Amino acid sequence: MRIPFMRYVAWYLVIVMFIIGIAPKVDAGLVKSEIIPLAYMDRSADLEKIQNVLETKAVSKRLAQLGLTQDEIQNRLTQLSDQQIHQVATKLDDLKIGGDGLGLLIAVLVVIILAIVILQLTGHKVIVK
Repeated sequence: MRIPFMRYVAWYLVIVMFIIGIAPKVDAGLVKSEIIPLAYMDRSADLEKIQNVLETKAVSKRLAQLGLTQDEIQNRLTQLSDQQIHQVATKLDDLKIGGDGLGLLIAVLVVIILAIVILQLTGHKVIVK
């Protein structure tokens, strides 16, 4: 009677760990108000922030691949309104460089390997026809 109960507990733990492993990470924080008076927007500071991002090697290389020169980029930046420049500058902080998919891929692989090890240790065989 004791072994079947342990099997249920083991499968329950495997399922729970899988669900916990694939749950996305959630960050909580304060949200900025969308209504910001134009007096508080500092165009020069926002342009400096955008310039710092544009000067990074990866971004400048990608823009060059798209066929944009530095003069064209500067010309387009000068055409933007203060509100648009401020919006771009605030969105730069929210960028996730490198993506988030690697952690999920590793979690799925760990669960698959764990399931294979458990099946091997218990002597079960899975036959797909």
